[in-house]
Amino acid sequence: MEQVELKAIEDIAIQAGAEILDVYHADSSIKVDLKADASPITEADRRAHDYIVKALGALYPNIPILSEESTAIDFEVRRQWALYWLVDPLDGTKEFISRNGEFSVNIALIRGGEPILGVIYVPVLGITYFGQRGVGASKRHLGEEPVAIQTRPLVSPIRVVASRHHRGEEVDRLINSLAASLGQPEIVSMGSSLKMCLLAEGAADFYPRLGPTSEWDTGAAHAILNAAGGELVDLDFKPLRYNQKESLLNPSFLGLGDPSFDWAAAVKKVLC
Repeated sequence: MEQVELKAIEDIAIQAGAEILDVYHADSSIKVDLKADASPITEADRRAHDYIVKALGALYPNIPILSEESTAIDFEVRRQWALYWLVDPLDGTKEFISRNGEFSVNIALIRGGEPILGVIYVPVLGITYFGQRGVGASKRHLGEEPVAIQTRPLVSPIRVVASRHHRGEEVDRLINSLAASLGQPEIVSMGSSLKMCLLAEGAADFYPRLGPTSEWDTGAAHAILNAAGGELVDLDFKPLRYNQKESLLNPSFLGLGDPSFDWAAAVKKVLC
């Protein structure tokens, strides 16, 4: 495998974040266009994408790149990739548009369908989360030394993170089923991949997403969560895998801070 320097990827994410903030802090209103799937895209998405693709291509010309803002790449081409970059240049575009700060730059390295390295940069906060298989996970405030992070053992009551825009009745039923055995959980609503970062740093325990997401939405956070001791699994409690099919949509999934707990028993009545 080509040698990849984690700090170099962190630097790329930070610079892409600077491109995003340039648009975010502009006096003019944020211009929003719609893509073919009706999802929003802004100048910040495009600028971050262009920077990341150019920077990664210059450093690692032999590793292909799959970005949310890329031209579609046929699965017959993608399936040949043993190693590739999976990029969401601006995760949380709706949060960006509403200017609530809960958006990030996400860069993951995928090998054999599994995320082995991830970097998430939160531009408004100046915070980077990063993790690598066999190395561990860390959090860094801009200009400071990194601090190691890890998931926490499950304690009751638990802390559940939920999507700000995509929670729904099924997630509420799932939370209620946990309350029966673990006590009424504390609920934290948040946008973008920052939900999984809370699990990775031991600030939350459980993240259910019972609805569609794309692989670039989860790749970087999945790598960081794994490196911190957690897991991201489908509803059969099997780890999410990447680039295994033509569609780039993920199944519904669960983020687990403490994989040693019997989550399947706690939620099986809702998921059956």
